[in-house]
Amino acid sequence: MKANKIVFLNQKGGVGKTTTTVNVGSCLAKEGYKVLLVDLDSQGNLSSSVSADLSKPGVYEVLAGEFAVEKCIQTTPVVNLYCLSGGINMAGVDIELVDQPNREFFLKGALLSVEEDYDFIFIDCPPALDLVTMNALAYTDSVIIPMQCEFFAMEGLSLLLKTINGVKKKINPTLEIMGIVFTMYSKRANLNNEVVEDITNYFKDLVFKTKIPRNVRLSEAPSHGLPINAYDNSCSGAKAYRDLSMEVLERANR
Repeated sequence: MKANKIVFLNQKGGVGKTTTTVNVGSCLAKEGYKVLLVDLDSQGNLSSSVSADLSKPGVYEVLAGEFAVEKCIQTTPVVNLYCLSGGINMAGVDIELVDQPNREFFLKGALLSVEEDYDFIFIDCPPALDLVTMNALAYTDSVIIPMQCEFFAMEGLSLLLKTINGVKKKINPTLEIMGIVFTMYSKRANLNNEVVEDITNYFKDLVFKTKIPRNVRLSEAPSHGLPINAYDNSCSGAKAYRDLSMEVLERANR
């Protein structure tokens, strides 16, 4: 059976996208599901968050045809959680792919041989709607959109939805939005609550019930190379990601 493929996407940086990819993946791995994290970002933050070695061949070398994907997948401190690392080489991929035939399908070709080895393949995109992101959208089954509870996030959301719909029409007709998840949420902030209310009223069931709170331990965990459930399983951030992972599991099995 092929993996359930999910892209975590927002063209705005600093919205908790990588944190959400890593921690939902780690929570599902703890539940016994085999999860592959794919880091498409040149900053390599996802890879560092699970102690992956950025000096080893990763997704760039696979896309370039230099290594088979099986040779590049690394283990992580969490059982059942694996990583295909990103890193600085990813910065030039857009330029290298731009003149290639079928340029939107390089990632699909690169990961095809391992799809049956995993229950989930989670893809962390760079904060841009570029060719690398188009490759992710051409490959995936569904998209999770992490977003902060702030005014400008709503403006960015409309552009993102337009892009996803364009890919669905032209490249990947089975592409679906799994949901929108609010990150860095503070129930004491009036603007947070207003944004949540507005977006929930408009998108209804598309919004995940779980909101990820602002949490110091969540911020600390990546510097130790650990997902939150391996760093501090009792904090509010860990609990929120456990709840969110159960929602993701439920929606993936629909």
